[in-house]
Formats: sequence, structure tokens, C-alpha cells
Amino acid sequence: MSPFLLYIARAGLYLSLLHAFYLLVMRRTTFFRLNRVLLLLGSYLCLLLPLVRLRTLQSATVSASNLTMVAVGGESEAVVAPAVFPWWQCLWAVYAAGVMVTLLSFLVSSWKMGRLICQGEESQREGCRLVLLEQDIPSFSWGRCVVMSRKDLAENPAIFTHERMHVQCRHSLDLLLFLPFQLFFWWNPLVWITREELRLLHEYEADEGVLQKGIDATQYQLLLVRKAVGEQRFTLANGFQHTKLKNRIAMMFKSTSSAWMRWSYLALIPVLAMVMFACNPTKKNKAKAPAVAEEAIEAQTGAPEEAVAAEEAAVSFSELENKPTFNGGDANEFAKWVFSQLQYPEQAKKDGAQGRVMVQFTIGTDGLVRDAQVLRGVREDLDAEALRVISSSPKWEPGYNAEGKAVPVHFTMPVVYKLQ
Repeated sequence: MSPFLLYIARAGLYLSLLHAFYLLVMRRTTFFRLNRVLLLLGSYLCLLLPLVRLRTLQSATVSASNLTMVAVGGESEAVVAPAVFPWWQCLWAVYAAGVMVTLLSFLVSSWKMGRLICQGEESQREGCRLVLLEQDIPSFSWGRCVVMSRKDLAENPAIFTHERMHVQCRHSLDLLLFLPFQLFFWWNPLVWITREELRLLHEYEADEGVLQKGIDATQYQLLLVRKAVGEQRFTLANGFQHTKLKNRIAMMFKSTSSAWMRWSYLALIPVLAMVMFACNPTKKNKAKAPAVAEEAIEAQTGAPEEAVAAEEAAVSFSELENKPTFNGGDANEFAKWVFSQLQYPEQAKKDGAQGRVMVQFTIGTDGLVRDAQVLRGVREDLDAEALRVISSSPKWEPGYNAEGKAVPVHFTMPVVYKLQ
């Protein structure tokens, strides 16, 4: 699996835990600013957690690939495992398409909003850039800009006060900071739900600021009801209208939450820690691995101590997430290449010699094949031919661990000699 996609999947899991906790525990509290800050800071913290590696230990073992290379005497053909469908390439394409669609939606919304702002009459008022339009449009704010119709400004000054609170609280900055999560985690529904909850927090905070200015709560709520019907034009802007009007009115009547609820976020720490341990792969126990490898290799081939040292530093092919590739393909491509180079020894044909040669080799971080050795042989000439071909392999694309670092990889290939 691609290291980047693996990182995105793990970060998405942490984000889901954070956002689910907010929706279940903190959503109904009156800590509007605290919830805003912790939602954003917590989301960015979730981007760092996959980079923290907490590993457990596991004894190293010598494992073999499930690939079988068959060299057949006479006119028979090689038996090679069927090619694997490129699932990860397809997944990459789908993920990239989702990112592009989300980015395009953001750019289109920004363009429409900018075009509408340019059509209005601009003035400075109470620290805001006020843009007035002749047509009757839903009021909204973005950055330091408040956009509304002349009619609303004249008849409902509370609307301007509401939008000015969005500007003072810098709610547009929150939406910009949350934009990367929409782009890279577009596949996670909790991210989109949390964005709407963040916008709702903005409305709660703006409503609170309006009421603190001395505006009558009953009249303000009636104004919300009258303005509730309307199209929300821009997904980025903070608008006076909001679909969750019932929640906004209910929050105005809600008593202040207990200060002890502020500490509820600490309950996330042990949950995230357990998930971090569960999501991190195991690490080879270097203290025990040499003994296991030495016993296995000496029992079959009497391999020297240098081969044991290589096993200690390398990673098994079957355990690696981002495996080495050969000529742009998987291990089956290497099997085809080996068969094209392999020659059945003439003396072995005359003697009727057949069998399976187990060859182990290491694919280095530079892609070169090294330390090829026979773990289980048949006879000297068959073993030598298998070693000759595998040792002359062209360069591979090296394997990468979860951190995206190239690592040496062990590969064990059964080469089967069979006479017709």
C-alpha cells in the first residue's frame, strides 16, 4: 500500500474519533469558542499522530513468497501465478479525482462570491468592509467583508450586527483552516459533518454577540424565522440564514454549561493512545531474530554468519506494506524474467533430475539483488543455474516501510525443475 494512502487512512481514523467525540459529548455545550479552537487544533493534531511510531516487538522469522517458478524440460511452458489487479493504482486515481472535485468546488464558490462582491457599492463601517447590493440577496460575510442588500440594512440593522460578529470572531479563518481536511479527507463523512458543526458554532457565537449588544431576543428570533427561507449561495461564506434554525433558537435559551465539561476532552487521550498502539505495525526483535534465522538456515544450507546478519537488518517480503517492484510490475514479472533466462542443465536432463530449489535473496535499498543463497537444493547444477539467473537480475524498485523509507527486503523464490 502507498505510504501516503496509508497515512491518509490512519489520520482519517484519528479524525473520525475526534469528530465523533465532539458530536456525542461536546456538541450541546455552550463553550462555543473553546469548541472551535479544540476542533481545529485537535484536527491538526490528528495529522501528526500517524507520524508517531509506537511499536511492539515480534520475533523475526524466515518466510517464503507464494510465488512459484517452474522450469520445464522439453516443450512445456512455465507456470506463473496470474497477475494481480492493480487495486492501489485504481484507489489512487479515485482519491485524486475526489481531491480535484473538492478543490474545483471551492474555486467555483470563491469565484462566484468574488464576482458578487465586485458588483456592490463598497464602504467602511464599524471596522468592516460593507458591500451593499440593490437586489434582495441573503446576507453573508467573508473575511472583513459584509455583503447585504440595502433593504436589509435599512429595515433590519440586527442583520449587520450579526454579520459583523462573524467578522470580529474571524470565522472565515476557521473555514480556511478546515479546508485541507475537506480536500484530503473528502471520503470521510464525519469531516463534512464536522464542517457543518463548525459553521453552526459560528452562528451560535454570532447570535450570542448580537444578544449581548442589547438587541431584544424575541424580536431577533422572529427575524431569524422570517429570514430562514432562502438559498445559501456560497459554501464558504458565513450567512445570516442557516438551515439549523431550531438549534440556534434553542441554544439562545440554553443555560451556561458546567465548567467541568471543559475537561471532557481529556477523555480522548487514552482512546487515541490505544488506537495508536493498534495501528502501528510490529517491529522485529533483533535480540531473538538472529538465533531463529541462524537455526533455520544452518539446518538447511549451512549458511555463513554474514547471511544471518543480513537477515537481521532486512524485512520479509510478505510483511512489507509497500513491496518492491520489478520492471514496473509485481513479483510475477520477475518470475517471467527468470524463466526467460533459465536454462535446464543438459546433464540434469540426461539424469532425469527434477525438484524444487528454494532460493533466498535480498533486494537492497538501491534495488540490486544481493546475498542469493540456496535454502533447500536439489543437486549442484540445478542449484547453480537458479543462483546464476537470480544473481544477474536487473535493478528492482526498492521496497518502502510505513514511513516511506527504502529498506532491504528478503525474498524467497521456489524454482521448480520438472521434466516432461
